[in-house]
Amino acid sequence: MSVFARFAPRLQEAIVARLGWSSLRPVQELAGEALLAGCNAVILAPTAGGKTEASMFPTLSGLVNDPAQGVGAIYVAPIKALLNNQAERLGQYTEMVGLSRFVWHGDTPTNERTTFLREPTELLMTTPESLEVMLVSRRVNEKSLFADLRTVVIDEVHAVAGTDRGAHLMSVIERLAKLSRHDVQRVGLSATVGNPAAILEWLRGSSERAGQVVDPPKNPSRRQISIAKHDDLAGIAHDAASVAKGVKSLFFCQSRSTTEAVAEHMRRAGTEVFVHHSAVSKEERLLAEERFHRGSDVCIVCTSTLELGIDVGDLDKVLQAEAPDSVSSFLQRMGRTGRREGRPTNTTFFCESSEAVVQSIALVELAKAGWVEDVDVLTRCWPVLIHQLLAMALAHDGINAGDAWEHLSRVPDFRGIHRAEYDRLVHWMIRDHSLVLTSGRLVLGPKAERRFGRRNFMELFAVFSSPQTYSVQLQSGQPLGTLSQGFVDRLVDGVSCFLLSGRAWAVKFIHHDDRRVVVESAPRGRNPTWGGFIPQFLGRGLCQKILDVLTSEEAYAYLRPEAAEALRVQREEIGAAVLPKIGGIEVVADEIRWWTFAGGRINSTLRYALLSIGTGWKVVPDNYMIKLRGDGLSRARFNDILDQLRDIEFWENDAMWREVADSLPNYRLSKFQPIMPPWVEREVVATYLLDVAGAWDWVSGGAAGQLARVPGGVGAVSDDDRRQLEQLERVAAAPISRDATRAIVWVRSVAELRAMCAALGGEQVIGLDVETTLASRTLCLMQVAAGQATYLVDALEIDDLGELAAVLGDTAVTKVIHNAAFEREVLGRYGLEIDGVVDTCELSRRRHPEQGVRHDLKSVCERELGATLRKVEQTSDWTTRPLSEEQVAYAALDAEVVLRVLAAMGGVR
Repeated sequence: MSVFARFAPRLQEAIVARLGWSSLRPVQELAGEALLAGCNAVILAPTAGGKTEASMFPTLSGLVNDPAQGVGAIYVAPIKALLNNQAERLGQYTEMVGLSRFVWHGDTPTNERTTFLREPTELLMTTPESLEVMLVSRRVNEKSLFADLRTVVIDEVHAVAGTDRGAHLMSVIERLAKLSRHDVQRVGLSATVGNPAAILEWLRGSSERAGQVVDPPKNPSRRQISIAKHDDLAGIAHDAASVAKGVKSLFFCQSRSTTEAVAEHMRRAGTEVFVHHSAVSKEERLLAEERFHRGSDVCIVCTSTLELGIDVGDLDKVLQAEAPDSVSSFLQRMGRTGRREGRPTNTTFFCESSEAVVQSIALVELAKAGWVEDVDVLTRCWPVLIHQLLAMALAHDGINAGDAWEHLSRVPDFRGIHRAEYDRLVHWMIRDHSLVLTSGRLVLGPKAERRFGRRNFMELFAVFSSPQTYSVQLQSGQPLGTLSQGFVDRLVDGVSCFLLSGRAWAVKFIHHDDRRVVVESAPRGRNPTWGGFIPQFLGRGLCQKILDVLTSEEAYAYLRPEAAEALRVQREEIGAAVLPKIGGIEVVADEIRWWTFAGGRINSTLRYALLSIGTGWKVVPDNYMIKLRGDGLSRARFNDILDQLRDIEFWENDAMWREVADSLPNYRLSKFQPIMPPWVEREVVATYLLDVAGAWDWVSGGAAGQLARVPGGVGAVSDDDRRQLEQLERVAAAPISRDATRAIVWVRSVAELRAMCAALGGEQVIGLDVETTLASRTLCLMQVAAGQATYLVDALEIDDLGELAAVLGDTAVTKVIHNAAFEREVLGRYGLEIDGVVDTCELSRRRHPEQGVRHDLKSVCERELGATLRKVEQTSDWTTRPLSEEQVAYAALDAEVVLRVLAAMGGVR
C-alpha cells in the first residue's frame, strides 16, 4: 500500500482537490513511511524540496484519524520570520482537513493567546523561547494543554543543533515530553547537514522510538556557477546590476555595511533594490518581501537574514558578494533558485579580494563532491543548564534539586555533565545567592532576581542575548565599518589584524563598554595576500580545501578571466611554501610564516600555545597561517618549539592554560556568565574561544586522518605521514603492558573512597595520576597504584573528594608522580594538597641536565625502561561513561608505570 493510500481519506481528498497534486515526491513517500511507522526522523531535501509537507501530512493524518485533546503537534521555527512565512501554508493544510493552527511568538496579541488557551488548536506554531514562556507562565495550564502532544517538528534543524538555542529547545522538549502521555515523536527538517545521523541521535533525547534519516537520492540538477573578480564595490555593484537586470534576484553580502554600500551603487545603476538585514526595521523588511513577490525586475540585497527557508517566491538569480564561510550557507543560498521546472540552480560570486576567489572555488568544489560541514553536537552546555535550572526554579514555586537533575540528565546537550559536577554547581549557586534552598526546593535567589527579574522575568526566557556589533574606526574617530561580536571576541589588542573593505587593519584598542574597535593601517602599508582575518572564521575542512585549490593545477571553467588570473597569481605567490599535513614553514626576512590552513579557531589556539612558551615573539594568526616576529627568531628555534607542541604533556600543562584562560576576554560569552562558578566560566571561555583538542590533533598529525573524507586529495596520507606512521609501528613493537595480576578497583561513591583511603594508609609508596578534559581541565579520573591493586576514582560520580585529604597530606605515604605540578594544580581546585611527593620528571632532569633531553613520561620510559609507553588514549574523552577497556587499561598503567620508573632510577632515597 502506498503512503498516500495510508493517509486519512479526508487528507487524501484535500491533497487532490485543494492542492491539485497527482503524486507525492520521493522525500514525502519515504518520510511518510518513517513517520507513519512511528519513527523519529531527520528529513533532508533541498530548499523548496517538499520537507514541510513530508513532515506535516503524516502528522495531520494522525490528528484527523485520532483527534487530540489540546495540542497534538508543535511546529518549531528558529526565527519568527520563518514562522510567519509558514503560517499561511500550514493554515491552509490544517483548514483543508478540518483542523486549525495557532501562531504563538513574542508579537502575538494577548487576547489571541487567551483565546488559544481557552480553545487550543491541534497544531501550535512557535519558537523555542515562546515554548519556555508557556511552561513558566501561571496563565498556562501546561499539564492539560500538552497532555496529548504526539509530535514536534523542528524546521531548519541544522540552524539550532550544536548551539545554545538547540540545547534550550531540547530541554524544553524534554519538559513537554514529561507532560505528554505519549513518547513524543521528534522530526527535524534540513536542506544541508553533514552528519544527519548525529543530529537524529541528538533529537531522540529520551525518546525510545526507532530513528530514521530520510535522505532520498538527489536527481542531479543543473547548476550555473560563475566567479567574477573586481577591484572595488562599485565595480561589483555595476556588474551585479547587469546580471540582475530583468529578473528577480537575491544578493547576499557578508556584512550590513557591504549590503548598504552595494545597494546604493546598484540604485545608481538603475536597479530597483531593497535592503534586508537585522538593522532594517520590521516594516521595511516586510515591504521588501512584498514588493519582491509582486515584482519581476527587482533585487533584495541582504545578509544571512534571507538564508533560511523563508519563501520569497520564484527567484531567478542568487548573487554573492565575496564568499560565505561554509558550504552549508552556500548551498542554502543557491537552493533559493531553480524551483521552476527546467530552471537551473545558480550563484554568481562577485569577489573584491583574491582570497575570496579561492574561497569561492573551494566552496563550489566541496559542494560538487557532496561534502557539507558536520554540526558539532554539544554535550557540556553549561550556560543552558544554568538557564534551565533558573527557569525551573522560577516556575511553580521552585523545584527539588534531584527532580531538576532527573530532567536535565535526559537532555543530550548536558550528557557530558555528571551528577557530581551538577551538585557542585548547585551548592555554589546557593552560596552565591543565585538560588535559595527553602523547604527542600530551589527557588530564584536575590542575585538572579536582580539580574533577570526586569519586565516580569522576560530577560530570563531567552537563552541568549541579541548579537552585538562593534564599530571599527581610526583613532581620529573616522568610521570604517562594523564587526560582529563573535569576531571581536577573538581579537587581541595590539596583536590582531583583519581585512575590512578591502584593506588590512591592525587592532590598537578594543573598547567593550561602547563597542568600538580602534585600528590603524596594517604594518608595511599593504594588503597581506593571505594575512589577516577577513571578518569570518573558517573551519578546518574549508581551509584544507583552499589549500588543495592553491596547490593543484586544475582550471575551473566557471571562472571569469579576471578571476582565473587572480587564482594564477595566488598559486604563484603561495608556491612551494605551503605543504600538506601540519603546514609549510616559510622564512621571510625577519618573519616566519607557518602555513597551517587549519582554520581560525585552531590557529588562534596555537597562538596562545606559542605565546605561553615565553619567546617574547609577536604571534599573529589568521585562517591560513601564523606569523611570528621577534628577537632570536630562527628556523632551528622554531623547529624546537614545534617538537614541544607535538608533546601531549605540553598541552596538559595546567598552569599554562590557566594563564591563557586568564588572558582571554571574559565578557558576553553568555548572558549567564556573571552567575557562573569560576571553573564553569573558565571552561565556557576556553571552549568558545579556543579549540585545544583540535589544535593538539592538528600538531600531532591527526589532521590527515580527521579530514580523509574531504574530497580532492585533502587529507591524503603523504610520504612524510607514512614514514611517521611506520616509525610509530616500529616503536609500538615493544610497548609497556600492565601486570595482569594487579586488580583494578573502581571507586564511585564516598563510602568506597573512604574504604580506599583506609587501605592506602598502610602503604609506603603509591603511584598517582589524574585524567582531565584537555581544554577545561575538569577532573574526570584519579588513578592510585598501590601494592596489590590500582584504584580508579571516578571524580565525575563523587561530589566530595574530601576523604582524600588525609592520605594526600600524609608524608609517611610517598606519592610518586610524573610532573607533580599538574596533579597539584588539578587537585588544588578541590582544596586538596599533596605532600610527600617524589617527582620522576624532576629526577629525570637531575639525572640528564644536558640540553635537548626530553623528560616527558614517554621519553623517560624509553630511556629508563627500554620500552614504549603507548599514549594513544591520553587524549581520550575522559567524560564519557563507561570508559572503554583501552581507556581503563591506559589509565591504570599511567599510575603503575611511575613506580617502575622510580625503581629503575634507584627507588626512594
